[in-house]
Amino acid sequence: MDTVADMLTAINNAQIVSKKQISVPYSNFKLEILEALKKEGYILNVEKKGRVPGKKIIIDLKYKENGVPMISKIRKASKQGQRIYVKASDIKKVKSGYGINILSTSRGVMSGKEARFKKVGGEIICEVY
Repeated sequence: MDTVADMLTAINNAQIVSKKQISVPYSNFKLEILEALKKEGYILNVEKKGRVPGKKIIIDLKYKENGVPMISKIRKASKQGQRIYVKASDIKKVKSGYGINILSTSRGVMSGKEARFKKVGGEIICEVY
């Protein structure tokens, strides 16, 4: 069972029905992905809540002024059976620069733009547009 894919699906579904806030089970990796999305301006806020058995991540979703979601689609790129690794020079733009990639690199989780700037490659986790 892929918990990152479950989180991305929860974000997609919440954006479709215009929810302001959702919660997902906690993991450090999911928190790093959400922090990268926050840094790029796709979500408003991320915070940890609770103690170890019921620890959650609270995600405040972001919408444009007319109620249109900032994230129209978030799609998992690497799957459990097929990992997608790229070099820094091979990181492609998503939707002609209107979207971003989230990568897991040796220097942590970051956007594709940041990875190209730092000249570091890694595994493509998801595409957001």
